[in-house]
Amino acid sequence: MNATKIVAIVLIAAGVAGLVYGNFSYTKETHEAKIGPLELSIREKQTVNIPTWAGIGTIAIGVILLVTGRKP
Repeated sequence: MNATKIVAIVLIAAGVAGLVYGNFSYTKETHEAKIGPLELSIREKQTVNIPTWAGIGTIAIGVILLVTGRKP
Protein backbone atom coordinates (compact mmCIF):
# COMPACT_ATOMS: atom_id res chain seq x y z
CA MET A 1 0.00 0.00 0.00
CA ASN A 2 1.59 3.27 -1.07
CA ALA A 3 1.38 6.66 0.64
CA THR A 4 -1.27 8.02 -1.76
CA LYS A 5 -3.71 5.27 -0.85
CA ILE A 6 -3.09 5.77 2.86
CA VAL A 7 -3.72 9.53 2.56
CA ALA A 8 -6.86 8.84 0.52
CA ILE A 9 -8.23 6.45 3.14
CA VAL A 10 -7.47 8.91 5.95
CA LEU A 11 -9.25 11.70 4.05
CA ILE A 12 -12.30 9.52 3.45
CA ALA A 13 -12.42 8.52 7.13
CA ALA A 14 -12.06 12.15 8.25
CA GLY A 15 -14.84 13.23 5.88
CA VAL A 16 -17.19 10.53 7.15
CA ALA A 17 -16.38 11.44 10.76
CA GLY A 18 -17.09 15.10 9.99
CA LEU A 19 -20.47 14.23 8.52
CA VAL A 20 -21.42 11.87 11.34
CA TYR A 21 -20.41 14.08 14.28
CA GLY A 22 -20.96 17.53 12.76
CA ASN A 23 -19.07 19.35 15.54
CA PHE A 24 -16.60 18.86 18.35
CA SER A 25 -16.03 20.57 21.67
CA TYR A 26 -12.94 21.35 23.69
CA THR A 27 -12.23 23.15 26.94
CA LYS A 28 -9.89 26.13 27.02
CA GLU A 29 -8.38 27.63 30.17
CA THR A 30 -8.36 31.39 29.79
CA HIS A 31 -7.36 33.03 33.07
CA GLU A 32 -5.25 31.80 35.91
CA ALA A 33 -4.33 33.56 39.13
CA LYS A 34 -2.42 32.45 42.19
CA ILE A 35 -2.91 34.45 45.35
CA GLY A 36 -1.01 32.76 48.13
CA PRO A 37 -2.48 29.28 48.64
CA LEU A 38 -5.56 30.16 46.54
CA GLU A 39 -5.57 29.29 42.83
CA LEU A 40 -8.21 30.56 40.40
CA SER A 41 -8.78 29.49 36.82
CA ILE A 42 -11.60 29.92 34.32
CA ARG A 43 -12.44 27.23 31.79
CA GLU A 44 -14.48 27.97 28.69
CA LYS A 45 -16.11 25.28 26.61
CA GLN A 46 -15.69 25.96 22.89
CA THR A 47 -17.65 24.23 20.10
CA VAL A 48 -16.45 24.04 16.50
CA ASN A 49 -19.02 23.23 13.81
CA ILE A 50 -17.86 21.28 10.76
CA PRO A 51 -19.73 22.35 7.62
CA THR A 52 -21.40 19.62 5.58
CA TRP A 53 -19.66 20.82 2.41
CA ALA A 54 -16.27 20.32 4.07
CA GLY A 55 -17.05 16.70 4.93
CA ILE A 56 -18.36 15.96 1.44
CA GLY A 57 -15.38 17.72 -0.17
CA THR A 58 -12.92 15.75 1.95
CA ILE A 59 -14.59 12.48 0.97
CA ALA A 60 -14.55 13.50 -2.71
CA ILE A 61 -10.83 14.36 -2.63
CA GLY A 62 -10.09 11.06 -0.90
CA VAL A 63 -12.03 9.10 -3.53
CA ILE A 64 -10.29 10.95 -6.37
CA LEU A 65 -6.88 10.19 -4.85
CA LEU A 66 -7.83 6.56 -4.33
CA VAL A 67 -9.04 6.14 -7.93
CA THR A 68 -6.26 8.08 -9.68
CA GLY A 69 -3.48 6.87 -7.38
CA ARG A 70 -3.37 3.43 -9.00
CA LYS A 71 -0.32 2.34 -10.90
CA PRO A 72 -0.97 1.32 -14.54
